[in-house]
Amino acid sequence: MIDKIASSIEAALHGIQDGATVMIGGFGTAGIPDELIDGLIAQGAKDLTVVNNNAGNGEAGLAALLKAGRVRKVICSFPRQADSYVFDGLYRSGKLELELVPQGNLAERIRAAGAGIGAFFTPTGFGTELAKNSDGSLKETREINGKHYVLEFPIYGDVALIKAERGDRWGNLMYRMAARNFGPVMATACKKTVATVHEIVALGEMNPEHIVTPGIFVHQIVKIARVATQAGGFKQAA
Repeated sequence: MIDKIASSIEAALHGIQDGATVMIGGFGTAGIPDELIDGLIAQGAKDLTVVNNNAGNGEAGLAALLKAGRVRKVICSFPRQADSYVFDGLYRSGKLELELVPQGNLAERIRAAGAGIGAFFTPTGFGTELAKNSDGSLKETREINGKHYVLEFPIYGDVALIKAERGDRWGNLMYRMAARNFGPVMATACKKTVATVHEIVALGEMNPEHIVTPGIFVHQIVKIARVATQAGGFKQAA
């Protein structure tokens, strides 16, 4: 019987090794799997490469992982904002590497990994510093139908940590509004995907047309509680 429901976050994250490439879903603060990030900090893996849309907000979530000193490199499209001081401090002191990737290229490089695409040409970044490799050499370019393109390669991950709204024991997932963001594409690009959900439902209870991430891309799901607010409601990312 297929049952991908993990007994705890600790159990779901077991086996993540030092030096792993970890894709973490989220866009700003929407859809950030905070509980999984906290679990990763407790798990102890270090020297990580983290792939995310940004580089953390305040001192929670991804910023907490950076502050704990567990991350060697960040691959993202939007590293700096008003409250990205944890990233700023580490980067300026030379304790953290950064690979800056335009947002569309980031999504497509992750998608390419999941789709088995060896590389692709994109016009984004041509003629800019983003058309250079980390060692300063120029990336391969090509002119196609009179337009200039840069060759980009897939981003593969060892593990994806994502947040969903609802799941079943086969690992099928549905998302809530903007919390969907990078989750579905990251799930396809990694060797292992762990997702938190607020609801676990019986097989067949979710309309197949509404399932965004099929269970074939998900290895473990963990049910988490909604966080009550002082106003008496529940805190829930968009």
